[in-house]
This record gives sequence, structure tokens and C-alpha cells, in this order.
Amino acid sequence: MRAVVCRAHDGPGAVSIEDIASPPLAAGCVRVGVRAIGVSFANGLVLAGRHQNTPPLPFVPGTEVAGVVLECGSGVTAVAVGDRVAAGTRSGGWAEEVVVPQATVWRLPDAVDFLAAAHFPTIYATAYAALKWRAAVQPGETVLVHAAAGGSGLAAVEIARCLGARVIATAGSPDKLAVAQAHGAEVLIDYRAGGFRDAVLQATGGRGADVVYDPVGGAVFDESLRCIAPEGRLIPMGFAGGDIPQIPANLLLVKNVSVIGLYWGYYVGWARALPPPGTEARVREAFREMLEWCAQGRLRPRTWRTWPMGGFREALAAIASREVIGRVALIP
Repeated sequence: MRAVVCRAHDGPGAVSIEDIASPPLAAGCVRVGVRAIGVSFANGLVLAGRHQNTPPLPFVPGTEVAGVVLECGSGVTAVAVGDRVAAGTRSGGWAEEVVVPQATVWRLPDAVDFLAAAHFPTIYATAYAALKWRAAVQPGETVLVHAAAGGSGLAAVEIARCLGARVIATAGSPDKLAVAQAHGAEVLIDYRAGGFRDAVLQATGGRGADVVYDPVGGAVFDESLRCIAPEGRLIPMGFAGGDIPQIPANLLLVKNVSVIGLYWGYYVGWARALPPPGTEARVREAFREMLEWCAQGRLRPRTWRTWPMGGFREALAAIASREVIGRVALIP
């Protein structure tokens, strides 16, 4: 099969398309013929060796795919040959075929196409777990989503709306804010106009946001602490701004604020620590609900552009340039 192979932690320049052997099929695993591949900011970090989920060299990158089940190993009951599926994998997704445990393969409703499905195994799953499981967002609460027109941000906007929250979105241009609004954001803030603290406080009657979803970090994280509500929950989802913030404990103390971590890989077996019993069923129920929301039109994954698999460098460059609104994808 053809696959993208990384042989050195030197970024996209050290990666190439190669013909390699298809991965062997193990018991309890599923072989998927890949039809669409999700590409994210995190993929670039993995290629540079700067992500917590970086496999040993050489490796095939990629964690999110959608496609068709080609073969099932012994003991597989969740899906069958010919099923259309979304699949999450610790690595190996940028390829024509991938073998994954049945625990991270989810059958698609007829109304969900492959491009939409490729958004779910990591990006939407992360937003769902962060907002529903970890932050326990309640109907009527206010959720502040930063970088709201990116892949992570749009997923958070939509998941928050499905949970009944009011969404405040920040982004860096009117076009990006218009897309966030189209996906459910009610209050729009262009952060380039001079920060967002005052606008958030004004939009919430001085109380602040109940939950903050922050894929940016750095100064954005610091300013978020100054417009979060008492007993608010701040979720640092990434550090696209380049700086990992140092959390001032005094601000947490005086406002009873919680800073909540979320690594989706923990729930699907990609972390060193094993998740608690019952997690597989919990994850499968989460995907059932998310994909049902998608089939109903309540979640509308936005694919900005696609490339053939050999265009992975262009896809990563577009993400790095911050021109992307939504997600980009590779098509084998």
C-alpha cells in the first residue's frame, strides 16, 4: 500500500510517500480501506517530535480516518466487512489501509459521508469529552471558545450548542467569525481589536464565562482567567500560540476556578495509564450520540479543502498559515 512515512523528527521535509507492506491483521482488530484522512495542527507537532503522542521512528502519522471495513480479525463483533466507518488510531492513518482495534471503529449512519466522519475520531471526540464529561456543561451556561473557526474550535462551538450552552466565539477576522456564527456561536469577538476580556464580561453581565475552551494558550489563557465566572472551568486544549501558560494559583483561589486537563488518547488506550473499566462502552455511546447529531444536521463538520495523500505538505502548510477555516483532509 501507499503511505506517508516519517523517518526523522525534522518536520514535513523529512517525510515522504512510500510503498510499504499493509499492516498485519490481529485478533480483535479491523482492517479499514481509507477514503478520507483528517489533518490537524497536532500532526505537524508529531512530525517534529514535539507531541506527547509521537511514535518511535519510522512511523506512519495520522489518527483520524474514515473508510470501509475490508477485513475483520477473530473476535470482532462491533462491525462487519463492508461497513462504512470512522476509525481512530494512535498512528498509521496517512495510508491506503489501516488496522485498528475494534474499540476505536464506529459504524457510520447513512447520512454521514466520509469527509464529515474523518473529523470525529479525535477533534469532535476531544470537544465532546472535554465539554460533556470533564467540564459537565449544563444547559444555559456560557462557553467561551477561542480560535473558534479552526477545526477544534468549530467542533467545540457545535458540541456546546448541542449541550444547550450559549457560545461566545473569538477569532481573528470577520470571515472566521461569520463561520463560527453559522455553526452556532451567538456572541462574536474579533480578538485583533484589542483583547476579549471586556467584551466577554459585557456579554455576560459582568459574571464571565462558565467554561472556556482554549486551543491557543499563552496570553489567551492568561486573559481567559480574567473573564471567567466564579466556579468556572478552563480547559487548555492546546498551545497553538506557541507558549505553554504558567497557571497563577492565586486567581484560581479567589474565584474558585478549575483548570481541567483532557487528553482524548487516555480514553482509547493511547496513554500509558489504562482507562477505568467501562470506558469502551462510554466511548461507543459518545460516538453513537455524536454521529446521530451529525445525521440530524446538528453537527456540521466543515472541510475547507482536500488534497490527495501526496499533498500532505501543502495541507500542513495551510494549517500553519492559519488560513484554514474548519479542517483540511487527505484523500488516498
